[in-house]
Parts: sequence; C-alpha cells; structure tokens
Amino acid sequence: MQILPFLKLVRPFNLLMIIFTQVLVKYFLFEPFGIDTTLSNFSFSLLVFSMICLAAAGNIINDLHDTATDKVNKPQKMLIGIKISEKVAWNWFIALNILGVGIGFYLSNLVGKPSFVALFIIPSAFLYFYATQIKGTVLVGNLVVSIMVAMIIVMVGIFDLVPAITPENLTTQKVMFSILVDYAIFAFLVNFLREIVKDQEDITGDYNAGYKTLPVLLGRSRTNFIIFAIALLPLIGILYYLYTYLYENRAAMLYVLIAVVAPLLYFMVKIVGAGNKKEFHHLSLVLKIVLAAGIFSIGLYKFVLI
Repeated sequence: MQILPFLKLVRPFNLLMIIFTQVLVKYFLFEPFGIDTTLSNFSFSLLVFSMICLAAAGNIINDLHDTATDKVNKPQKMLIGIKISEKVAWNWFIALNILGVGIGFYLSNLVGKPSFVALFIIPSAFLYFYATQIKGTVLVGNLVVSIMVAMIIVMVGIFDLVPAITPENLTTQKVMFSILVDYAIFAFLVNFLREIVKDQEDITGDYNAGYKTLPVLLGRSRTNFIIFAIALLPLIGILYYLYTYLYENRAAMLYVLIAVVAPLLYFMVKIVGAGNKKEFHHLSLVLKIVLAAGIFSIGLYKFVLI
C-alpha cells in the first residue's frame, strides 16, 4: 500500500491537532502550575497514541461507508476502491481499533481505574455506528463527532488529574479540570457548527444517498440561520472569558480578539448569505482556524495566571 494515500485517508492534520491539543494541556497548562499528575512522559505519549489510533480508525470507517456520497461531493478525493482497496482499509480499521483500545486497557489499569477502559471502547463503537448507522440522521451524527472532539481535551484530565486527586489538592485539581471542561465545550460547539456547515457543503450527495441531514430537511437558507444562532453560543462564551479572566492581560486579550473572535464574527457575517459549495467549504476552513486558535490559547494561561 502506498504511504501517501494512507496518510490522506487518516487525515494527518486532524491527528496532528490531537497531539497538539493534548501536549498543550499536559505541558503548558498542568506543568507550569505544578499540578499533581499521574502520567509519566511515556504513559502520556501512550495516551496520545491511543487517541490517534482511534481517530484514524474513525476516519477510515467514515470513508468506507461514504463512497456513495463521495462520488458526488468530492470524487477527486476518493481513495478507497481507487488507491486503497476495501480489504486493506478494513484491516487497518480493525488493527487501529485493537491497538487504541488495547493501550487504553493498559493505561486504565496503570492509573488504578480499570473501568476507564470504557472511555476507549465507547468512542471506538460510536465512531463505527456514526459511519454505518447514524451519519445520515438529522443532527445525531453531528453531535457524536463533536462529543468525540471535546473528549480529546477532557481525556487528559481524566487520566492525568483524576487519579492524582487527594483531599489536599482537591480544590486545585477541580479548577484545572473545570478549565478543561470549558475548552471542551468550546471545541464541541465550534466543531458542531463545522459539521453542519459540511452538511451544507455536501447537500447534493447526502440527498442522493437518502441522508436526513439538517440542510436536506430544511434547505440551505433556513439552516444558515440556525448555524448563525448556534454560533452566538461560543461567541458569548468567549466574550465572557475575555471580560472575566483576560481583561487585565492586554496581550492575551488581543490574541483572542484577533485569532478567535474576529474570524468567528467573519464566519457569522458570511454564513447568512452563503449559498454554494465553494462558500461553505471556505467557511468550514474558517471554523477550523477558530478551533485551532482557541485550543492554542491553552498555552497562554501560564502568562495570564502566573
């Protein structure tokens, strides 16, 4: 099997974002504040690798069950059946899932929480059912994928913070975990918006495949106004954070305003009048920038709070 088609299949940018996000949490949020943690550098790298394996497997199963819509929506990007055989793709899907869940089983026992293995099994199962059963169900597929994205952030706290909680450090650990939850909510909302925008972009193929996505059911114009309304939620949350935590730190406030708020406002202005595939693809990329810039702001906490 050729390396380049395989890399395209597993979405290397998305996998790099997982590494980037979890490294920021571990080494730019926890360590600067001397937070009590459980995972060594090696065991943390195993956690990151397991998440990459599960995400890559999810991308593969998504393409395996998306050939009908891809022929209409993005025929030039089709890989399975052209550059990668279905058999090879299925083998990689199975192998990556086994590897990801296996590492999760090891880590769960390492931190003394065997039941935590469910946090690896459930995403693996959800991604399979998303691609094979619920992707074309109105909003359900969007919600599942967005929850998975949010869990990338929370998983570091669950495995690194929770097992290290003692009566003495409970308050500090709770504060750090609450920061992770806030970022997870932000990631969930922005990714949820992006999933609906991608449905707007792929409306023709989804309609032909019988998918009941929001744009198929309501049309593009009504869906645009729903997207605009949902986009108000992360915008309000960001502005609240700016006023509450970053008001006295001009550099951090400027970063958030320029890198996160400005592109989000641009997205909101443009989404109302968007009407073709090219425009929706552009707006999907804008949301990807908003998400990446928002996650990057995790690295600002040591300058804001120390």
